[in-house]
Amino acid sequence: MTSRPRVAAMVEEVIGCKWSLTVLSLVRQGVRRPGALEHAVPGLSAKVLNERLKKLTRYGVLQRISYPEIPPRVEYSLTPFGERFAGILDQIRRLEDELNGE
Repeated sequence: MTSRPRVAAMVEEVIGCKWSLTVLSLVRQGVRRPGALEHAVPGLSAKVLNERLKKLTRYGVLQRISYPEIPPRVEYSLTPFGERFAGILDQIRRLEDELNGE
């Protein structure tokens, strides 16, 4: 069994990457397919998107669902842990807004 990375290290890495936050936000909004995610974000390359999706999946924030279809279809969704993690990010965003007077 693979051990899950420390949450503090994960938060630091996810918050430190604008693409991770963007991908997470889009999945929360219902954009679940890699092609749709790539097209939704100007400047996000397929390579970087795939790296972010793999990392968020490895952290247990997202789950990858592969459908046995031709052509193959893959979708991503938040895990229960991902829902909790996203809630923490929401709290950080609210704190930042408060501190910036918004």
